[in-house]
Amino acid sequence: MTLEIGIAAKSICQPRTLVFLAYPQMGLLDLTGAQTVFWAATKAMTERGLPGYAMHTASLAGGLMQSAEGLVVDTRALHELDGTLIDTLIVPGAPDIQQAMIDCVDLVQWLRYASVQARRTASVCSGTFLMAQAGLLDGRRAATHWAMCDMLKSVFPSVEVDLDAIFIQQDNVWTSAGVSAGIDMALALVEADCGRDVALQVARELVVFLKRPGGQAQFSQLLQLQMQESAGFDELHVWISEHLDDNDLTVERLARQARMSPRNFARVYKRLTGRTPAKAIEMFRLEAARRMLEDSQRNIDQIARSCGFGDEERMRHTFQRHLSISPREYRNRFSR
Repeated sequence: MTLEIGIAAKSICQPRTLVFLAYPQMGLLDLTGAQTVFWAATKAMTERGLPGYAMHTASLAGGLMQSAEGLVVDTRALHELDGTLIDTLIVPGAPDIQQAMIDCVDLVQWLRYASVQARRTASVCSGTFLMAQAGLLDGRRAATHWAMCDMLKSVFPSVEVDLDAIFIQQDNVWTSAGVSAGIDMALALVEADCGRDVALQVARELVVFLKRPGGQAQFSQLLQLQMQESAGFDELHVWISEHLDDNDLTVERLARQARMSPRNFARVYKRLTGRTPAKAIEMFRLEAARRMLEDSQRNIDQIARSCGFGDEERMRHTFQRHLSISPREYRNRFSR
């Protein structure tokens, strides 16, 4: 019994081993942004007399690996880590992820088997594609760069792609959105491992927010819709955003505003925006409520009414369904 306790104590005192997978033309910040977070966390833990992280950047064959930006990174060969207890695997993305999926077939196969042994696996930006290629995201929600969401849906239809999230945790699998969102995810991983005080110290040192939440949108719903093939509804979307407190935002009312028949409006709107009118209004209201919770001192019931939810309870259900967090928790975390 004493021996078992001694072994357990020894394992707790060991640094957590992180392996960053490298491959040709990977995104440099995808790799180094998260690495810098864990490096700063190790400094903070060392100051407390506690183990931090042992980090390895590794590729299939090892040696020099050129990033998409042209900087060359020295890597270890993955076989040198055989027998190493890997705590976390992190997969950076690449600007040309389609070519990377062709070039990295063997690396993806290694990832598929190594992820079974690792405590958790995470991706940054388009690294989500390599995770999906390895079969790690089947039936799971996942995030990636907003510009690649449609491609991720098309190539991997079994993955539930979240258009809005900065990062997502599903069991022991983490995915993050575009580029710098890897820093947000890394801070969340550090907080889970080392506690809020260490994560806050890291955020201060790196001059970043402690948390942009997993549920905080990459960009606004209005901007997203403007960038889609729905320019004909731009005026309608502005009108909706100015009338969120109206309880009569029915298909019929919106169709009149768009000067279309209700049936044709509903059909065309869904085809061009990818959402039903009711779903779009809910997302507009959710975004407006988030902004008020972040920026204003109005009480939650007032915000619920002004955004068209009617009452706090209905708004709470919407927040839980989309963000897995209550409005009060959202304000506590992200209020400025």
